[in-house]
Amino acid sequence: MASPLFARKSVELLHAELQAHDRLHRVLGPVSLTALGVGAIIGAGIFVLTGLAARDYAGPSLMLSFVLSGLGCALAGLCYAEFAAMIPVAGSAYTYAYATLGELFAWIIGWDLVLEYAVASCAVAHGWSHYFQSFLGLFGIRVPGPLSIDPFSASPQVLAEAWHIGSVPIVFDLPAAAIVVALTVVLVIGIRESSRLNVLIVALKLGVEMFVILAGIPHVDPANWQPFFPQGWSGTLRGAGYVFFAYIGFDSISTHAEEARHPERDVPLALLGSLGVCTLLYIAVAGVLTGMVPTPQINIDAPLAEAFARYGLGTATLIISLGAVAGITSVLLVMMLSQARVLLAMARDGLLPPAIFAAIHPRFRTPYLSTVLTGAFVATVAALFPLKVLSELVNIGTLFAFVIVCAAVLIMRRTRPEVRRPFRTPLVPAVPLLGIGANLLLMFSLGWANWLRLLVWLMIGLVIYSAYGVRHSRLRNGTTRAGAQA
Repeated sequence: MASPLFARKSVELLHAELQAHDRLHRVLGPVSLTALGVGAIIGAGIFVLTGLAARDYAGPSLMLSFVLSGLGCALAGLCYAEFAAMIPVAGSAYTYAYATLGELFAWIIGWDLVLEYAVASCAVAHGWSHYFQSFLGLFGIRVPGPLSIDPFSASPQVLAEAWHIGSVPIVFDLPAAAIVVALTVVLVIGIRESSRLNVLIVALKLGVEMFVILAGIPHVDPANWQPFFPQGWSGTLRGAGYVFFAYIGFDSISTHAEEARHPERDVPLALLGSLGVCTLLYIAVAGVLTGMVPTPQINIDAPLAEAFARYGLGTATLIISLGAVAGITSVLLVMMLSQARVLLAMARDGLLPPAIFAAIHPRFRTPYLSTVLTGAFVATVAALFPLKVLSELVNIGTLFAFVIVCAAVLIMRRTRPEVRRPFRTPLVPAVPLLGIGANLLLMFSLGWANWLRLLVWLMIGLVIYSAYGVRHSRLRNGTTRAGAQA
């Protein structure tokens, strides 16, 4: 008899649960879904992390780093597309793991997605704060030092300026916390309103990206691209593992499959379309940045804005800073939106308290309590922890999820070959196997410290699962949201 730890939810059961009373509204079309993907992808990764990745790791070969990261994402994206079309429910990789690998692996992936979306939101809010303060600085406005930075990054001077409670200085990133609170309100109000705001922001930041490329080309000096590999291929690979953060979010489209009007067609299109567009933009922007500024002189807090400021292009600096603030806002919006949907899926299965995480607002039809809790967590962590630690922790968690989804396609093709697949991953088993290999390679490039952090995070998750999920699992107890027997 199979262990209940590896009990699986059938595709038929997942489809039956789509008829439950607490399902989400199907209001998203192809434009909205693609905009969610682009909104999630283009943000802190290109506006903030490119500076550190180019200066400390890849140099001008950052262009190739984006190609390598994009390849790993594309292989995983083809696998995500098959599942999203086949099982159009909230939960993304968590749901796919439940259908193929069983409950224990589903929990591990669900907890890993909390790492991806919640901690990514923290890192993105941190990056948003950098650019927002840079934007204010153009008008001579300065956020007080103790309210502008996390305590771990604060200089002795800032710590001395801070108010103290006893001997403890009060230092936190106020702008990062404030934007999270504002977006939490928007997300509670509704998916349609959130999507409309995101479409407007995406249009703005795509315009800024094109401006960066066209306005920066005349100031590119090819001499700045030498040496192209300052740390050899190892630096390029490590840069790929680091800027992988720039792609985090394209998979969030699959978390909204339950809210798509035609998920079988539109979700795969949005997944692959948004990834392709953003990869081309990333390569072009990386080339312009490293061509405008010698690698050792790249600013790591606001690299693009500072690159144009070097040439006295004040108007360009203003446009880039405004676009970065708006662009990173949409990333944060989509990350927090997706996090609440993953928590919702886990709570529906009884692995988290459904009274909290599966509570749907009677008017707005959104998972409002999980959204509020996500906002509270993100605001707190973003205000208190540095960007680099957060982004590297997120990267390894997301890569792990990609590996599982690629493996799940192989398993599902073998165990349930008869299930209807509106979109089929091409060249199976080659594409899933290459996806597993490419993403594992990026994981190993991140170093042992990140593996240790991932292990600690997963151990915390297993403690929660053992204490709550094992006893409350609806699949174990023979009940489902649809009222059918599991």
